[in-house]
Amino acid sequence: MQIEHVELDFVQLPLKAPFQTSFGTDVVKSTWVVTVLAEGIRGYAESVADVEPLYNEETHASEYFCWKNSVLPRLAGQEIDTPEQVDRLLEPVRGNRMAKAAIEMAIWDWFARSQELPLWKLLGGDARRSRIPVGVSIGIQPSANELIAAGLAYLDQGYRRLKVKIKPGLDVAPLTALREAVGPDVLIMADANSAYQLRDIDTLKALEPLNLMMLEQPLAEDDMIDHAALARELTIPICLDEAIRSDEDARKALELGACRIINIKVGRVGGHSVARRVHDVAARHQAPVWCGGMLETGIGRAHNLHLSTLPNFLLPGDTSASDRYFAEDLIDPPFQLNADGTLTVPTGPGIGVTPNTERLKRFSTHHESWQVGQRWIGGGIPHGDPTSF
Repeated sequence: MQIEHVELDFVQLPLKAPFQTSFGTDVVKSTWVVTVLAEGIRGYAESVADVEPLYNEETHASEYFCWKNSVLPRLAGQEIDTPEQVDRLLEPVRGNRMAKAAIEMAIWDWFARSQELPLWKLLGGDARRSRIPVGVSIGIQPSANELIAAGLAYLDQGYRRLKVKIKPGLDVAPLTALREAVGPDVLIMADANSAYQLRDIDTLKALEPLNLMMLEQPLAEDDMIDHAALARELTIPICLDEAIRSDEDARKALELGACRIINIKVGRVGGHSVARRVHDVAARHQAPVWCGGMLETGIGRAHNLHLSTLPNFLLPGDTSASDRYFAEDLIDPPFQLNADGTLTVPTGPGIGVTPNTERLKRFSTHHESWQVGQRWIGGGIPHGDPTSF
């Protein structure tokens, strides 16, 4: 295939309730929905960057200019025979993994649709994993009572695992209260989003009696050395998220002993090709992985579910049902939680879902359509015509 057009829709989808992490509070999910067109077939994906460079250095604006000046010019006019080829073509572009991922994932969807195959099959997933166990992520709550109420409500809905966002001062006490409320057997994990330092080890050790299944990314996103030191002192397994941007990062972290579990976010690592390699490295080190979430709409959730069919996704992921976050999703039907705490992997071609046209238009605040022809590498230099390459 050769990419003929790329459509960009900037979506702002209201959240049902504010979602607070150590980075701040979100009240709306903003994202680029990316559509790749070729040979009459469309492939869909969404980006996972944010308004500000807080989770990592990328933003909605940086993605836009990376697509325009670096990513699409490298793909323009190229005969792409396999989706894996995209990762190789974009290898010279340093960083910008979220920007690269959105285009690469849309091309994976395009190839699966062109072959009338579900994406999981093209990725090499397990046909027996048609229902993916999922957990739910709970943002920082104003009080322990509100955390308990949220946790109990999600357990009543059938979710298999509770992930609780924490930050200094809102950690030991609320997690202790939640553990006492739900009992010893419920799977609970804590996600710090890099909010702590090694000097906070006494606080983190105070979490050990709570029987947490893991502590996710407690220290800085670029510090594997201190994570390894912390791991030697804690009985709680450490899971790395922001620190793992490639299969090489995964190898180094596991060999250093910086973690025992890896959270794979396909957008964070640069797309499905890299995500599969991270999965394989972790499997060779007998380290389980799980699929993290970035408050995705149904487009991104579908990609996450298909990726989760790979065999080493052994722990419940963050790909919860659509109604966890949205009164209206971009897809019909929305993802619904099964009674056994799973989501069903779509069975249609590609990711198995498409955006609802009316809803996409209603929640989009900006739309562009780019014709992708042949063009020199822009190198970040502005160009007068944003509609063609």
